[in-house]
Amino acid sequence: MTIAAAGAEVARSGAVPRLDPRTRMLLEASIPGTLLRLAAPNVLVMLVQAAVGLIETYFVGKLGTDALAGVTLVFPVLMLMQMMSGGAMGGGISSAVARALGAGRRTDADALAFHALIIGVVFGLGFTLAVLGGGPWLYAAMGGRGASLVAALTYSNVIFSAAVLVWVFNSLASVIRGSGNMAVPAIVTSAGAAALIPLSPCLIFGWGPFPRLGVAGGAVAVVAYYLVGTIALLLYLLSRRSVVRLSARALALRWPLFRDILRVGIVAALVTVTTNLTIAITTGVVGRLGPAAIAGYGTGARLEYLLVPLVFGLGGPLVAMVGTNIGAGQRERALRAAWTGAAIATGLSEAIGLAAAAAPRAWLGLFDRDPAMLDAGSRYLHAVGPFYGFFGLGLALYFASQGAGRVQWPLLANLTRLAIAAGGSWLVLHSTGDLSHVFLALSVALTAFGLINAAAVAAGVWFGPIRWPVLRHVHAPARHSI
Repeated sequence: MTIAAAGAEVARSGAVPRLDPRTRMLLEASIPGTLLRLAAPNVLVMLVQAAVGLIETYFVGKLGTDALAGVTLVFPVLMLMQMMSGGAMGGGISSAVARALGAGRRTDADALAFHALIIGVVFGLGFTLAVLGGGPWLYAAMGGRGASLVAALTYSNVIFSAAVLVWVFNSLASVIRGSGNMAVPAIVTSAGAAALIPLSPCLIFGWGPFPRLGVAGGAVAVVAYYLVGTIALLLYLLSRRSVVRLSARALALRWPLFRDILRVGIVAALVTVTTNLTIAITTGVVGRLGPAAIAGYGTGARLEYLLVPLVFGLGGPLVAMVGTNIGAGQRERALRAAWTGAAIATGLSEAIGLAAAAAPRAWLGLFDRDPAMLDAGSRYLHAVGPFYGFFGLGLALYFASQGAGRVQWPLLANLTRLAIAAGGSWLVLHSTGDLSHVFLALSVALTAFGLINAAAVAAGVWFGPIRWPVLRHVHAPARHSI
């Protein structure tokens, strides 16, 4: 019997499965209150991770420009792995666990934890082989030369030799989030960050009893963080406190469980790839207008990056709540949760975008005072900032769609955004040469991303193909003679 058939059988039988209090909360508690309460630890995690990255960059910068440039080259690849393991495949894992718990399939939920662990190991090994083998070519193609290329390879080889730890850490954290527990991953992440911040400079500069490892020291500290964090998450999943537990009886591999994760995770990974591709291509198009244009665009667009952790704070609870309610057959509540989360994300994102558009130099001036850069960045925020609400709308519904196990439409929305942002900006640039018109194309791309996701969810694609209303001819009742 397939997973879907098992859930349907539970619904037909009318049996009420015994649910954990945390699962019952997702099924019965106030939607806005629950979302906001669960979002707080997620936002904390994202802020802590961003702070750790900035602090490590600060210490590496003390080694000189070449070391800083080398770490900068590795950063996009590391972020891609983080987004794929935590947000994309992690969303598939959380969705599968949530739907199993909602349907009362506790044995399947426990088994999904082991399958998530296997997926983390396999994909982690894949990243290790790909980056260790292709790293020299990749970083050279990105502009690495001489000492900066050596620094990039040194840092990258340490980090990606342990890519399995990053993937397993995020996979296990996603299992726990799928059960509706956002606190444990947040506690582990925050505690690890508290240890990582002093450990990193100790290993970089050789303070106290630690050896001086230079740029490799920062990478070793990161690996140590993921090793300890992975052990902590494993111990929690083996304990009785966890809703979902790793146990010996759940070690048998079953393809339907892999499929339940991968059918969401792989499509979501494509969304992640197209998102990064959109940014890379757009940066290349804007870069044709000179360094001031690319600096202004890049600095302005950093504000867009800050929206991602904000919306991800809601995204984790949305995956768990939508998935759990769909698993329990509560479709209407799942939709209400999705629209509630989308409304919150849209409001917050739009408020930030409007504030940035009204006073762009307040943000841009934090990074540089060059007049040409400030002009380009201001034009970007004037054009794109008012449309940030559509980005929040689309991103929130993307996470909700992960919970529903239906991410094909978010992929289509993201591909449309890529086509408009890349193709539209290129056409506008070559026809008018006006940077403001290029930024208007980016605004249209964000709008399309949000509206396509909203239209798909509103049309009911979570529960089957779109069915357009059909007008039927109504016959008048026949008259009978008396």
